[in-house]
Amino acid sequence: MSALIYDGVRIALNGRTLLDIQANVEAGQTLTIMGPSGSGKSSLLAYTGGFLGPAFEASGAILLNGQDVTQLPAYRRHTGILFQDPLLFPHMSVGGNLIFAVPQSIRGAERDERVAQALAHAELPDFADRDPATLSGGQKARVALMRVLLAEPKALLLDEPFSKLDSGLRDQVRSFVFAEAKRQNLPTVLVTHDEADAEAAGGQVIALG
Repeated sequence: MSALIYDGVRIALNGRTLLDIQANVEAGQTLTIMGPSGSGKSSLLAYTGGFLGPAFEASGAILLNGQDVTQLPAYRRHTGILFQDPLLFPHMSVGGNLIFAVPQSIRGAERDERVAQALAHAELPDFADRDPATLSGGQKARVALMRVLLAEPKALLLDEPFSKLDSGLRDQVRSFVFAEAKRQNLPTVLVTHDEADAEAAGGQVIALG
C-alpha cells in the first residue's frame, strides 16, 4: 500500500516561510491544501514532484512508500501531476497521448490493451483515433487524468485541476478524478482555493495563510 508522508516540510521564499507541514496521506486518501494565491500551495506540489524552483528554500523529508525521495530527481519519484489545463499533445490522437504515458517496460499488444482499458474507464471507448481538439472540456480532463494514471504513479498531485471547468462539468470531473485515485489506491494531494473541491475530496484539509 502506498503512503505519502511530509515530515517537517518547510518552504520559504526570500526568507519568508510560505508553509510548514507535517502530514501523512494514506493510500486512497486525499490531503487538501487550501489557501489564496501565493500561499505556497503549488510550491508544495513542486517540492513533492521534484521540480521546485531554485529561488525557493526547502527543508524536511518527503517519504513515499517508506522511501525518502527528497533528494531524488523528478523522474525517479514516480509522482503524477494533473494541472489546471489538460496539456494534451495537439499533434497526437487521444490514443497517441495515452500510449505515450505507458511505461516502456510494457511492450507489444499489452500497451494497446492498457490504453483501451483506460478509455473504457473514462467512458470514452471509441475515442482512440480522435483529435484532442475535438473533445469537450470534460472529455479532455478525463483523458488527461488517464494519461497520468497510465504512467503508474505512486502518488497523485492535483494542481487546481477543476478550476477552469464550467460549473456543470466540475462536479462530474471531480467525482471521476477522486474515484479513480481511490480505485488505484493512490495517496493524493489536492491544492485548491475552492471549498467545494475540499468537500468532494474528503480527508484532511490544511489551510494556509
